[in-house]
Amino acid sequence: MVYAALSVVSLLFAGSLQFQFKHHNNDELAQVLQDVNNRCPNITRIYTLSETSVLGLPLYFIEFSTKPGHHEIMKPEFKYIGNMHGNEVLGRELILKLADYLCEQYMASNPNIQALIEQTRIHLMPSMNPDGWQLATDTGGKDYLIGRTNNNSFDLNRNFPNLDRIMFTNEENHLDHNNHLLEQLTRLKEPLQPETKAVIRLIMQIPFVLSANLHGGDLVANYPYDESRSGMPQHEYSETPDDETFRYLALAYSSHHEDMANPRRRGCGEADSAGFAKEGGITNGAKWYSLAGGMQDFNYLSSNDFEITLELGCKKYPPATELEHEWERNRDALIHYMWQTHIGIKGIVYDSVSKRGISNAVIHVKNVTRGPFQDIQHDVTSVHDGDYFRLLTPGQYRVTAYKDGYLPHSRMVSVTNPFHSPAQRVDFALKPISVPPYVRIQSNNFVDAKLDNKYETLQDSWNNWINTNREPIAVQ
Repeated sequence: MVYAALSVVSLLFAGSLQFQFKHHNNDELAQVLQDVNNRCPNITRIYTLSETSVLGLPLYFIEFSTKPGHHEIMKPEFKYIGNMHGNEVLGRELILKLADYLCEQYMASNPNIQALIEQTRIHLMPSMNPDGWQLATDTGGKDYLIGRTNNNSFDLNRNFPNLDRIMFTNEENHLDHNNHLLEQLTRLKEPLQPETKAVIRLIMQIPFVLSANLHGGDLVANYPYDESRSGMPQHEYSETPDDETFRYLALAYSSHHEDMANPRRRGCGEADSAGFAKEGGITNGAKWYSLAGGMQDFNYLSSNDFEITLELGCKKYPPATELEHEWERNRDALIHYMWQTHIGIKGIVYDSVSKRGISNAVIHVKNVTRGPFQDIQHDVTSVHDGDYFRLLTPGQYRVTAYKDGYLPHSRMVSVTNPFHSPAQRVDFALKPISVPPYVRIQSNNFVDAKLDNKYETLQDSWNNWINTNREPIAVQ
């Protein structure tokens, strides 16, 4: 009798954890994440961001890692964010199912999923705009615009600081400042919404290497820049210094989707949409249409993160009966894209004398694959204990690490990107430069003078946020 009772309890418990393909409301979203955490407590953590939505709803993430809650040296960080536009709901449900799938397959000893989680710190956000989702759902999910914005009527994908215009101005003035551009930001066009501010804090806190933003309304993988250089509203290709890598990343998703890259598939009704499949299911953002204040360009220009935007289908709010089929269409692409966090090279920049890692060292790359050196005018920086990650396509490169106070160090690298394998490791030992004492004194006086004058930029404000919010809040 005891055994029978335990069996019934076990069956009931197992049933409560069975994932359902449905439109999960905001309470059910949290429950799905909690169920995953209950099943896989050793490799998951649920956390909420520093702000809530306008209506006070928590902004949930679930993390997958062998050491949840911690950046591990040499382990790259990845994120998916869905439901930024509240009425574009497929990404929300795909991310919930992805969390369920990662846990299920890890526990089933799927070697591909186990290797992915062991080698990557993965962050999944089902909904950035739960308020908009509720409004879209309350009105039947039929309207093309209702629920798109947050509860203050702001389009969150136009609400990020516009770093594109700063980058384009630097290019015009031949300024070699091509990354981490928040320090050049002097004003905002409109107030940051709480959902935007929360995600900015996350971007500034966690050294993401790769990410994607899940939308709906078309079927295409969209890559930076989203804003045109001239201000033209559309049909102007806006190329980043990493255009080759971004095309590689976008194709990594589209080519593993059931039909995103199929040249014979139908478009979603617009002329541009019909042409996407002929390009492999990818498009440059500004060539499609230009937008300012988007999240993907902000990631690229404010941090080390390369982000693309995934339009997952013509229907913004597909019926629940289609969700399982949509999961099957996207599953392989979602997994394969996460593996792209490991393309290119990674390594540690360290002091050749003390052997300690050096943070904020610059990693500069020249592409020598097709002849003369071609500078890739977008640098990344080392983080935490000196580890860095630089996404690159297969080819030959000259890579240089440098930081003030050290001699630069260059190495020739051949990148191959073996399938679903860790990035090639390339370390840099930087030799300290002996600095005369009087120079150090002058340098310290300059810093003191800036502090005395209460010098402050917007970047300092972000840093203050980071100092008081070192990690997102874990849900107990």
